[in-house]
Amino acid sequence: MVRVEDAVIARLEKFGFKFEILVEPNLALDVKHGKDVPLDLLLASDRVFKDSKIGDGQSPENLKKVFQTEDMSIIVKKIIRDGEVHLTTEQRRTMLEKKRLEIINFISRNTINPQTKAPHPPQRIENAMEQEKVHIDAFKSVEEQVTEIVKAIRHTIPISMEKVDFAVKIPAQYAGRCSSIIHKFEMRKEEWLNDGSLAAEFLLPAGAKQDLMNELNSITHGDIIVKIIGTAQ
Repeated sequence: MVRVEDAVIARLEKFGFKFEILVEPNLALDVKHGKDVPLDLLLASDRVFKDSKIGDGQSPENLKKVFQTEDMSIIVKKIIRDGEVHLTTEQRRTMLEKKRLEIINFISRNTINPQTKAPHPPQRIENAMEQEKVHIDAFKSVEEQVTEIVKAIRHTIPISMEKVDFAVKIPAQYAGRCSSIIHKFEMRKEEWLNDGSLAAEFLLPAGAKQDLMNELNSITHGDIIVKIIGTAQ
């Protein structure tokens, strides 16, 4: 378990009752964004409190009444996802910086300069965000924020989230591993052929094309057929 002194409070108020748990802040945000995290890594205490500062525990009756279960993993997830995670100033600053870098790298990988058809380097993205005074929310996922951020920095740099219509045929011995990779993108067609090979068509951000090719070639040792059908916005 995380040490109590390193934990923060996650709090939910519902039906007039208060529910507090002590959690590791980074893992709590992972849970808030839908990830599954083991309770022994997430919690500093396996108790649910009315007031964690004085150690006043919440009753089993109230937990069952509000959450309709005695399963601690379900209760913990609902408190974090539906409630608030209280961070210290330093924790908030650290998480905000981490999120900022994630957004910069995501935009650099998944957008292009429509004039040159090349990705923007991260430093150029960062400079544009600073110039436009872009606001970043440490509690929201990258995907939830990136569309509005791209709209904002478009005032400073030419940028497009152009997508490539990509088709591949992958030999049977590599199809399983490659399938999990290409399913990260927007699938259009998928067909498992009689010989076990996989034929698929999908859209991916233009800036991510080279990284994807490197990853697929690494798995298949270059034994893959690729066709770029076109582009789409």
